[in-house]
Amino acid sequence: MAAGAKTYPYPTVLVAIAAGVLVQIAAYWPGIMIWDSTYQYTQALSGHYDDWHPPAMNWLWHQLVRIHPGPAPFFILQMLLYWGGFASWSAWALRQRRPLLAIGIVGCALIPVGFALIGAMIKDSLMAGALLTASSLLAWVHATDGRYVRRIWILRIVAAFLVLFSATLRFNAFVAGVPLLVALMPGVWQSTRLRMATMSLLAAVPLFLAVPVANRLLHAERSGVEYSLIIFDLAGITEYSGVDVFPKVAVADPVEVNDNCYIPEKWDPYAWWDKDHCPIDFGKVRAALKASGQSPYRFWMSAIVAHPLAYAEHRIMHFNSNTYFLVRDEDYDEDDSPAFSQSDPNPWNYQIRQNDIEPVIEQVVLTTLETPLGWPIWWMAMTVGVLILSPRLPSRAILLPIGLSALFYGLAYIVVSVASEMRYHFWTMTGAAIVIVIAASDLRKDVRVSRRRVALAVAPAVLVALLGTAWRLAPLMG
Repeated sequence: MAAGAKTYPYPTVLVAIAAGVLVQIAAYWPGIMIWDSTYQYTQALSGHYDDWHPPAMNWLWHQLVRIHPGPAPFFILQMLLYWGGFASWSAWALRQRRPLLAIGIVGCALIPVGFALIGAMIKDSLMAGALLTASSLLAWVHATDGRYVRRIWILRIVAAFLVLFSATLRFNAFVAGVPLLVALMPGVWQSTRLRMATMSLLAAVPLFLAVPVANRLLHAERSGVEYSLIIFDLAGITEYSGVDVFPKVAVADPVEVNDNCYIPEKWDPYAWWDKDHCPIDFGKVRAALKASGQSPYRFWMSAIVAHPLAYAEHRIMHFNSNTYFLVRDEDYDEDDSPAFSQSDPNPWNYQIRQNDIEPVIEQVVLTTLETPLGWPIWWMAMTVGVLILSPRLPSRAILLPIGLSALFYGLAYIVVSVASEMRYHFWTMTGAAIVIVIAASDLRKDVRVSRRRVALAVAPAVLVALLGTAWRLAPLMG
């Protein structure tokens, strides 16, 4: 019976993974191309890049186009990283003789938002897949004993490469990579607080430079993408301070005009693609800043320093929207749905085949948005709870870096986000799910954790769930 119990989970895990892959293919083949994907695929075909979207992804797609045109090769790559990462995690759990944990980890792969996002050819899905696989290799590094030193170094190198690659996909991704990269280093390098701090700084440097270095190596043209954040913050400061902090643009009353344009959810009203774009738009602000001769970054920082409370209110209101905390359905446009149901119109007419599975997945995703399972802020709160417990848990060597990676990346959107889209939190939700099931598995063992610490750990998630639910139900009760 004992031997049978050890072998039983293997077919269960394999069947679950195979089923997940087949459902994803049936629902999303050959892959969904949203507007961003079309923009990037055009550059992948030409081999000439700008930096509005990560040139590293466009270059990779350029290589895949040589194998087969269209989104299909990229879709396969994302599924390989996603399912390969979860398969690696499950194999690690089985090697630890933790069959229920292996099944629980596979369950994390079926979280509706992540499952749906793998079907879209976007940098967030690619980044999440890379970090997922890297984190699984980190677990194997800590599971492999000293007899396999050479194998450990191979795992470390591959995982570090994936972390570094993920940092080329978003300029704020370095905050997710630092805890993982440090945890991949030999234990003696991080044995004291001073060494840990030093290694963290050393890890942050290449990760922070990953985007500019990749852009330079690929000769990417400057697009002015940084102005999107600058303009959004200037708009928010103007809105909440009542003082015009924009550079001089040809608008009669910038404060009133901005009041009619600004929404805390996203910067799109100031973009050229918005059908009702604001008179204070991307082109005018960029031109005004260039004409002034001032550094856009210095101008931006000066506005923040002059109106810190207005800036803070703007960023808090946006983060609330970005993490789906105290919000309601009417706060979002239909285009903000986390589940992409079909490709946007594109010159090559790449569309997914009509099927009965995708609409079901989309409906499940939309349903989860009504529950804490669909709120990134709840996953962050759960991660905080895991980090509170982790010093007392056997798996702390992997819980801490992965939990910090997921949490830091989610919190980074307090200061760098310009839109409220679920895809930005793909890695945060996935990493959180993994550490949650590992921590739950640890707690099933004979681990001594005080009730006070457990209560402290669950409090953030319970509070977020109660407040978020009450906010959504308030109109019905009024």
